[in-house]
Amino acid sequence: MTEELSPAERYAAARIRAAEEASALAPFREMYEFDLDPYQVEACKALEAGKGVLVAAPTGSGKTIVGEFAVHLALRQGRKCFYTTPIKALSNQKYADLVKRYGASKVGLLTGDNSVNSEAPVVVMTTEVLRNMLYAGSQSLLGLGYVVMDEVHYLSDRFRGAVWEEVIIHLPESVTLVSLSATVSNAEEFGDWLDTVRGDTEVIVSEERPVPLWQHVMAGRRVYDLFEEESDHGGRGSARREVNPDLLRMAREENTRTYSPKDRRRGKMVREADRERERRSRGRIWTPSRPEVIARLDGDNLLPAINFIFSRAGCEAAVQQCLYAGLRLNDDTARLKVREIVEERTASIPAEDLHVLGYYEWLEGLERGIAAHHAGMLPTFKEVVEELFVRGLVKAVFATETLALGINMPARTVILEKLVKWNGEQHADITPGEYTQLTGRAGRRGIDVEGHAVVLWQRGMDPVGLAGLAGTRTYPLRSSFKPSYNMAVNLVQQFGRHRSRELLETSFAQFQADRSVVGISRQVQRNEEGLAGYREGMTCHLGDFEEYARLRRDLKDRETDLAKQGAAQRRAQAASSLERLKPGDVIHVPTGKFAGLALVLDPGVPAGRVNGHRGYEYAEGPRPLVLTVERQVKRLAVIDFPVPVEAVDRMRIPKTFNARSPQSRRDLATALRNKAGHLVPERHRPGRAAAADDREIARLRAELRAHPCHGCDEREDHARWAERFHRLKRDTQQLERRIEGRTNTIARTFDRIHALLTELDYLREDEVTVHGKRLARLYGELDLLASECLREGVWEGLSPAELAACVSALVFEARQSDDATPPKVPNGPAKAALGEMVRIWGRLDALEEEHRINQAEGVGQREPDLGFAWAAYQWASDKSLDEVLREAEMPAGDFVRWCKQVIDVLGQIAAAAPGSSAPASSASSAGGSTVARNARKAVDALLRGVVAYSSVG
Repeated sequence: MTEELSPAERYAAARIRAAEEASALAPFREMYEFDLDPYQVEACKALEAGKGVLVAAPTGSGKTIVGEFAVHLALRQGRKCFYTTPIKALSNQKYADLVKRYGASKVGLLTGDNSVNSEAPVVVMTTEVLRNMLYAGSQSLLGLGYVVMDEVHYLSDRFRGAVWEEVIIHLPESVTLVSLSATVSNAEEFGDWLDTVRGDTEVIVSEERPVPLWQHVMAGRRVYDLFEEESDHGGRGSARREVNPDLLRMAREENTRTYSPKDRRRGKMVREADRERERRSRGRIWTPSRPEVIARLDGDNLLPAINFIFSRAGCEAAVQQCLYAGLRLNDDTARLKVREIVEERTASIPAEDLHVLGYYEWLEGLERGIAAHHAGMLPTFKEVVEELFVRGLVKAVFATETLALGINMPARTVILEKLVKWNGEQHADITPGEYTQLTGRAGRRGIDVEGHAVVLWQRGMDPVGLAGLAGTRTYPLRSSFKPSYNMAVNLVQQFGRHRSRELLETSFAQFQADRSVVGISRQVQRNEEGLAGYREGMTCHLGDFEEYARLRRDLKDRETDLAKQGAAQRRAQAASSLERLKPGDVIHVPTGKFAGLALVLDPGVPAGRVNGHRGYEYAEGPRPLVLTVERQVKRLAVIDFPVPVEAVDRMRIPKTFNARSPQSRRDLATALRNKAGHLVPERHRPGRAAAADDREIARLRAELRAHPCHGCDEREDHARWAERFHRLKRDTQQLERRIEGRTNTIARTFDRIHALLTELDYLREDEVTVHGKRLARLYGELDLLASECLREGVWEGLSPAELAACVSALVFEARQSDDATPPKVPNGPAKAALGEMVRIWGRLDALEEEHRINQAEGVGQREPDLGFAWAAYQWASDKSLDEVLREAEMPAGDFVRWCKQVIDVLGQIAAAAPGSSAPASSASSAGGSTVARNARKAVDALLRGVVAYSSVG
């Protein structure tokens, strides 16, 4: 029985209850069927107290509730709330959730594709849309009280991450920021930066999963626990988890098992089914097939499951394998419901397009409860898969890792086939952060008691390494912020050059760089103290010993350089002499273990090598094979000949000579001794040392002898201190260069961009020219190229379809570069315009090099990619989807995505082109007006069929 509270305690408790009832949090909590977690309550209270918040919590832990509380506060206070997400699919999903809770009249959507009720008090949008609104000074920002940045850890993304920092830096001070992040190891560092740029920010970190996560390995037909004792199912418990000894034993047995050379030679010629039967017959473990995995999990009541496969083709193949295996996860009732939903969601897609999109094969998989999910799919198809999965009508999804990026599709089980994926440059192990993000989908709050992560056994698997992945739950947040041309003109337009520079220095990128130099700065300070001591030790009463030491170093360096030059020259002479040797030449090896007479059996010069040619493609030079008088057959190298070699005699090598026969070697060595044993090799006279004739060395020696310190009795003691001083000073200068390289890096890049834009007449110190105002309206990786094309009238006179083809080169990037076949492009004016775009890019590329703007660092203009020009032209010319996709050899999802990006840039061009209603209209011309008009026509031409379909709005 609990002790009765004292009157004072009862009074205090009553005051707390009264305060909670008067707060905005109390009615908000009543909107949910479950009670909020302590970290959610803490974050909401901080938000209500007027603080910004950073919430870092695992996937699926409910951190978005804090964002929804910001929406609640905004509506309660009569202010606006913008809810930003990194991708359109997330925006659509959050829009639907908020409409369900608050009604369509209070919620809007802005994604670039869609604009729904954009002046509502609550607007869901992609982060780029908010960035553009900030630069444009949009009237919609009036009354804005809260901004929620969901998945804020996206600022690590090297392609789009800068947008998050731009928004955070440029939001008005009156706006309260809610940052929602995955669990990162440096949340406090990120919070410190937010505190610096946004004011008082509370950092709330939760590492507890709401649903425990069990880690497994599936090998053969068995599912093994990864850890012997699961004492910490997703929290950060102190108990140390031991790897399951059964898995360690299996790994040891596999490592010690040998395979015959015959098996290795057969390689891929052996069919997979044959190998699998062989493994099973011998009782070995094997990697289970995809149908086997799903069937086993279904039998264990562990569905729904997401099987992550790091390949689009692999996802599609997995569905087909399950269908061929006869797998059925839905009963007849579920099948009918699936068909009903699918037909309703795809009703607006023309029947002829459905056939092209593989609709009926896709539907068959859905009816059986099986589907793929990847970026190559039509957006409509992906949305249907997501809806059916959430409703429990699809129970197994084979997905690429893009599914892990925030889409609300939690599962009971997550499967990882491999722990290696292609990162764009090479196959690499997935990181602990990626593993956490992927497996974080397992375990549905309010539905599942526990979640399960299953890794399939692969040959060579290291259970200890897997345990390390599973046990490391966090990864550091690293800024990817870089200034761009568009950013530069927008900043200068709003704040002027000096203030813009200061703003950029407040970026998280610079914040992290500045922190990283603190330790280096301390080392520099310690070195400076050491240098002072060394300087005192080398002080000479006769003169400046530092100057004397510098002369000694210069002399030593010059002598070393000349010695190296001489050695290189002698090596080249020796190599040249070896090239002239022929079989039967008798030579004298001057040094080494094979010193003495030798008979050349093979010159060791590559076939086709011209005598006297020194351009070796191999480092060691000629490698002559010789027989010594000691009956040894050895291959010599240039290093065995410190001086050039010449044949002292010649003798015939018998045709029957066999270098492997001891008798043959003995006979020929005897003949060699008899033939040339009496010869005395000519003594090689070394040339006069280069140093003896070098004027620079003579000058330095004279200065050294004339220096006052040369006659000091303690000269060598001073010299030792001077050498220590020199080494430490050199190390200190290297540290200072590292500090300089990391300090003000963002501002220096901005200065270079400003200089280039000034040269091109986009900027004049604090003034933005008419060309700069046009550039300020163009957002994208090739913003400056687009602006230059408008400026030079490259697109004037093009038809809408031709303009679409040209603009596609500004956005498209091939997934895999293939330079073997040039891309197909429309003939006529479009081809000429594309060629002109490439020419302009070449000019800009040269300018960037001149201004030290480095594309490798993510700054600058990449070369335009013409790979989508023909597809964009065809689609804008009203060709059928079947014809366009067949010629483009591109998945429908990719085609739709690229079309929408082209549409987005065409919209920007329509607004920015000379002669449009843009502020840059003072530079209008008839041609410019045509470009703006045709850009709008091109948008209409592209926005049809599958490209026009949207599930929202």
